[in-house]
Amino acid sequence: MEWHEAINAISPYVVRIATPQGAGTGWMVSRSNTSKLCAVATAAHVIDHAHYWEEPLRLMHPASGKSVLLRDTERAVHLDPDLDSAAIVFNLSELPLPDEPPKLVKKDKFIKPGVEVGWLGFPAIPQADICFFSGRISSYLERISAYLVDGVAINGVSGGPAIRLLLDSFEVMGILSAYVPNRATGESLPGVAVIREAIHFHGVTERFRSFDEAKKEETPPTPPVAVEPQTAESPAKSPR
Repeated sequence: MEWHEAINAISPYVVRIATPQGAGTGWMVSRSNTSKLCAVATAAHVIDHAHYWEEPLRLMHPASGKSVLLRDTERAVHLDPDLDSAAIVFNLSELPLPDEPPKLVKKDKFIKPGVEVGWLGFPAIPQADICFFSGRISSYLERISAYLVDGVAINGVSGGPAIRLLLDSFEVMGILSAYVPNRATGESLPGVAVIREAIHFHGVTERFRSFDEAKKEETPPTPPVAVEPQTAESPAKSPR
């Protein structure tokens, strides 16, 4: 598969997430086979403030030109601040998202350094539509379930899907979380993008039989805090 083919394939899954405080990117990660439940993945820092203050979220779907406003009572937010990951679970109504979720990298696998990956999002630039970025994996940090990637990320792209190409398809390997510039000389120089693994998102909607159940198990609102690196060792994973 070529990158332009992968962009066309993943774009229908991608949404722009707007809150009263700002905007970011999300993508459909799961859709129930037995109910109307749908889950949109994003970075926790994109929506944690809105979740804490019970503010509305608007999901805009450029592929169809449609959008939906989700108030606090109309969504269930499941956060993992340590992974800077969040899932927004809601009853799918007006957004014509794909019938099947994209393929995710298996939980016990990681992508080798040197492999090229790409990500999509909505940069905070006037008139900018969905944009594509790419780079090669520089390092895999297993303790914090993150990749350092030699590529660019800017405001608004946070939460976007990061993918890698397969022979005739693609798979999602994580979400865009941050950009770390090099300030060793006192000025901002090119740095690395941080991509968090998608392990938080496997089978999100299948965990719940209804929206009420998803809402009952929602992550309790807490004041947003900076993400701290994890120190606990995780099980060793195999490279892909």
